[in-house]
Amino acid sequence: MIVAEDGSFCHNRGVDLGALREALQQADEDIEEARGGSTITQQTAKNLFLWSGRSFVRKALEFTLAIWINLVLPKRRVMEIYLNIAEWGPDGQFGAEAAARYSFGKSARDLTARESAELAAILPNPLRRSARAASPLVRRLAGLYEYRAAAIRRSMTASAPPAPPSKGKRVPL
Repeated sequence: MIVAEDGSFCHNRGVDLGALREALQQADEDIEEARGGSTITQQTAKNLFLWSGRSFVRKALEFTLAIWINLVLPKRRVMEIYLNIAEWGPDGQFGAEAAARYSFGKSARDLTARESAELAAILPNPLRRSARAASPLVRRLAGLYEYRAAAIRRSMTASAPPAPPSKGKRVPL
């Protein structure tokens, strides 16, 4: 979800001013046309406390709430809340567990990387996109997200410090 929705999630402070500014510039200052720019924390604030319509008032409240959420909750908890309050299906499926059961007939903990990526690909519009009957767009986005997540895992493994030696074992120098 992080690679699909908010690549800066792990290090932003609830908002990404650069992404927000870019989204507004691309929309030519028309809030009705603005796309992207919201962090996972902002989306959590909107889904939890605000309405779904687009307006400068809602965006200002979302911005303020996202900064507050970032101050009071750890990132892991923000992600947990986000995954459990997001709408994932056309019949009111809310939460990752309901999404997994609706789309794949199994628990979220049993999803493959590809199935998880397909769920990520249906956001932000689960009413038009489906993981249950994935369109070419959903499949293409899922492939991209799966590739990016694997690349991040590889880079994290490559940059991880070596494990400390076990007690009682000689480690060659």
